[in-house]
Amino acid sequence: MAWLMLIIGGLFEVGFTTCLGKAKETSGSTSLLWLLGFFISLSMSMFFLYKATQTLPLGTAYAVWTGIGAVGTVIIGILFFNEAADFWRLFFIFTLIASIIGLKFVSAH
Repeated sequence: MAWLMLIIGGLFEVGFTTCLGKAKETSGSTSLLWLLGFFISLSMSMFFLYKATQTLPLGTAYAVWTGIGAVGTVIIGILFFNEAADFWRLFFIFTLIASIIGLKFVSAH
């Protein structure tokens, strides 16, 4: 269950970075709505990280949480914000994914 909470927290991290990017692109009340989404996603992400760390080792949980957020944010950036998708960028994203999976397999929980 802790791993599931950690994954959900990582997905909310992707949510808050996406909202931050959209808030930057907009103005007025639309920007405020994206900022509201940012703060809600940020709170939910931290809550799920906190719950996961009650069972999982802090270092492992934090590394996986940030890894999910980093990979997800890069994918969102490529798909929705026109960011580059060159070979080396994708190569290092895949090595990050492999590291996240590796941490899951070597974790005691």
